[in-house]
Amino acid sequence: MKVLVTGAAGNVGRYVTEELLKMNEHAVAAGTNVEKLQSMFGGEVETVYIDLTDPSTFQKALEGVDRVFLMRPPHLGKPEDLFPFIDEMKNSGIRLVSFLSLMGVEKNTIPPHHKIEKYIESAGIPHAHIRPGFFMQNLSGIHAAEIRDLDQVFVPAGKSRTSFIDAEDIGLAAAVILHNHKNYQYTAHTITGPEALTYYEIAAILTRVTGRNITYKKPGFLTYRHYYINVRGLDKAYVNVTVALYFMTRLGTAKAVTADFTELTGRKARTFEDFARKHIGCFNKVQ
Repeated sequence: MKVLVTGAAGNVGRYVTEELLKMNEHAVAAGTNVEKLQSMFGGEVETVYIDLTDPSTFQKALEGVDRVFLMRPPHLGKPEDLFPFIDEMKNSGIRLVSFLSLMGVEKNTIPPHHKIEKYIESAGIPHAHIRPGFFMQNLSGIHAAEIRDLDQVFVPAGKSRTSFIDAEDIGLAAAVILHNHKNYQYTAHTITGPEALTYYEIAAILTRVTGRNITYKKPGFLTYRHYYINVRGLDKAYVNVTVALYFMTRLGTAKAVTADFTELTGRKARTFEDFARKHIGCFNKVQ
């Protein structure tokens, strides 16, 4: 049988797909840009078109599939957008859905992931929620522009601590769960890195790695929101979700360090300094 990987072109989905291949699983990379998926995986993976807001694409995508890696596309602000696909998974007899959720979301009703988890559970589908800490790729991706161009980490997290996790490690953990699906039905796993860092410490690490003086700007919520919507031009709904997450971070929801990654994989999670050195090109100024 096959494993459907939604969001296979994204930060986590690509690593889930690659790790499943190493386990000799029949992975199906799914997304709205099939040509990009074919280019990414070089023909080694079956690809299929799926639009999680278009039920007419569900049946073909789930053909021959018994397990699913499900992630919420960032542009979908309403949890109800995913409910029809969850219903289709139930009707298709999926044996395990591994949903990419958020750390602490079981106690936090604000992010859409909370309602999505609850809907999967109420549907009775065997599931294994993956609740990672903040991605290290947030810093090498969405927040890298200010690091590169302004020598600043521009995040409204105050003095809070965050147990950052590399998306590559999340992908490995998800693949282990999907590969050994019978062992992980009706479970949840909080996946974190090995340490909880403040953004001041993040800036110090980036200073060490890049050789430039990187500082933590520590903007307020309104300043951050205005900048990312009006200067960076990002979608308002997406920015609002990030504001909510950083608000919760200030309350201490992102600081826990767990052993779940090591228990699942037998490996140690990557440190942020190791990550920054591996991806230094994302933080260097463009010449």
